Amino acid sequence: MTSYRVAVHVVPRRGILDPQGKAVTEALHSLGFAAVAEVHVGRHLVIQTVAADAAAAEASVRAMCAKLLANPVTEDFEIASVVAA
Repeated sequence: MTSYRVAVHVVPRRGILDPQGKAVTEALHSLGFAAVAEVHVGRHLVIQTVAADAAAAEASVRAMCAKLLANPVTEDFEIASVVAA
């Protein structure tokens, strides 16, 4: 068994109201960053887990996201990286 660090991004689904993202977008516009079209504020999680291989570590973290870490109604998640620790 090997230890893996798995990075996960959880963000609001498109079309779901994101008041934090809207506030950040407006703040960036007021600071002169007019080219910013949209901001989504989410969470970045780094999970250290033990698994037989990288694929098993990713599958385990996907299950964690589906069951607890991301709300399937309002949020999407993506596995950003799986690295042996």
